Amino acid sequence: MSTTRSALTEADIRTLVRGATADERAAAAYKLCRAVEAAPLSDEDRETAAEILRVMAADASEMVRRALAVTLKASPLVPRDVALRLARDVESISLPMLSFSPAFTDEDLATIVRLGGPVRQLAIARRPMLSRTVTGAIAAHGGARAVGAACANDNADFAEAALQQVLVRFEKHERVLAAVAYRNALPPSIAEKLITLVGDQLRDHLIAHHAVEPETALGIAAGSAERATVDLVDQAGRAPDVRGFVAHLAAEQRLTPSLLLRALANGHMAFFEWGVAEFSGVPHHRTWLMIHDAGPLGLRAIYERAGLPARLFPAFRAAVDTFHSLEFDGGAHDLERFQERMLQRFLTQPQSAAREDVDYLLDRMDAASGRTRAEAEAAQTA
Repeated sequence: MSTTRSALTEADIRTLVRGATADERAAAAYKLCRAVEAAPLSDEDRETAAEILRVMAADASEMVRRALAVTLKASPLVPRDVALRLARDVESISLPMLSFSPAFTDEDLATIVRLGGPVRQLAIARRPMLSRTVTGAIAAHGGARAVGAACANDNADFAEAALQQVLVRFEKHERVLAAVAYRNALPPSIAEKLITLVGDQLRDHLIAHHAVEPETALGIAAGSAERATVDLVDQAGRAPDVRGFVAHLAAEQRLTPSLLLRALANGHMAFFEWGVAEFSGVPHHRTWLMIHDAGPLGLRAIYERAGLPARLFPAFRAAVDTFHSLEFDGGAHDLERFQERMLQRFLTQPQSAAREDVDYLLDRMDAASGRTRAEAEAAQTA
């Protein structure tokens, strides 16, 4: 072990093994761990270092074992058997390893989640990366703090079934629901379920943390299911998986002509396209062509194929024409201003939308105008 021996004297190794006091052995353990981490090791050196790490992991002194756990908590040099031994140790030793060590397999971590207590579960939930094997175990066996931490972990990969289990287990737990709601992307079924679970406290939490605007939060908390769904499309950034979102709404019989009109008038063209494709049974690429690039009769043809109400066609025609006439200009709050102008143009053209749809769109335009006034006033006082 020439490389390691050059950084660590024979006296240091003897002190580690036979040191009279725990302090002496801990100091030697720390020095050895630093040397092992810093020096390039051959395969033979790694084997020798692993044996010395096993000696440290079996030391009677907590100080020695803690020096190992803290110094090499994220090192790939720690053998799996050593990591597992330290994971069963006292929390001051196990938690650094559980939080960072790459020595554990996904199955190791899942087993520790099932058998360990809430403190160990929480440490695992906060790891830099979590696979679906581990998040599945956390969803099934974790306490509220661990589940909330895993859901708030952007690098935790959750299967849809695991998130469904979280909502079932913690349907009344505000913090867990908030952690799920704030994830970067959610399957449509999870988003729909959240709409039925959130209440006043979560609404206030969302508003306070600027995750959604007050109008959107109120729509989710107290509005109709249809309005909440449109607002959720806004919240999800026009839905990360529009096709899946539309298919889910259709399966739940929540995809309606009114919903399509409201979404389109808010500028959500992709949602409208996939909705028409769903209703008509025409592939999306052909639906897109008929809406955007087939002359004045294309929209009517695909509209009739979709079986949408004839009385609403002028409203859809006005919304599509308005969409085509507006462009993003690349300025600040581009999307918000585009949607406001879309609503203004749509509502000032002759159309035959239902009264409740017009009222909804007027409410949206009024809210957008209020935000614009507030921003202007803030800019003047700044």
